[in-house]
Amino acid sequence: MQKSVRMPNPYLLLWLEAPLQSWGSDSKFGRRDTLNFPTKSGVLGLICCALGAGGEQRELLAEFAGLRQTVLSFVRCPENADKSARLTREPLLRDLHMVGSGYDDCDPWAGLLIPRTREGKKAVGGGAKMTYRYYLQDACFAVLLQVPAGRERNIVEALINPVWDVYLGRKSCAPTDFIYRGRFLNQADAMAQARQIGNEKLRREDFRVIDGEHEGEVLTLMDVPLQFGERKQYRDRRVTLVSV
Repeated sequence: MQKSVRMPNPYLLLWLEAPLQSWGSDSKFGRRDTLNFPTKSGVLGLICCALGAGGEQRELLAEFAGLRQTVLSFVRCPENADKSARLTREPLLRDLHMVGSGYDDCDPWAGLLIPRTREGKKAVGGGAKMTYRYYLQDACFAVLLQVPAGRERNIVEALINPVWDVYLGRKSCAPTDFIYRGRFLNQADAMAQARQIGNEKLRREDFRVIDGEHEGEVLTLMDVPLQFGERKQYRDRRVTLVSV
């Protein structure tokens, strides 16, 4: 009896480049922070947008839960700078948003734009709310995303011709370059291609984020999505931030 051969899970190389990116992990309503690298939940949200996959998507997310994601961060490097040149990142951008400000509560249509409780009552402390939102500026990342064998073709086609708009963490963060950069059988080949793209763009890697606990700064992130939709659910994972 012939045994079935299980195909390895391939890697897709995603290039995430934009003037602004924002990858929140534990933000509250009034303060929307960002990590300095893409989260797994944010990347899988991008994949779902490209596929036009709305709702909970529990089955799809379960297939990704145990697969690897490696992030390489790239910083602009002057053309004539040598390898010992110090790399600097742009500071975070803080943006102030007024939500529900200036709307007439007596107007039946304008009143819908004023924040209210789930029961439809006025929010505690009044209508208008101030929120601070943080963004990465001029950030550039290569994401080495391991995908379920058998799904990669649909995902690649969706990234090339997305069903819904894709964005880098927040809807105001539109990508400025092609996202899909190749399919690879192993992570090493995907990483080599990412470095080549970085060299062509005069960018140098300054850190990377890898799954698991290794030598470097170990972080616990609650960014493995189990369910999207109205009642999102996540579990945690351990990653290590390694300076390059």
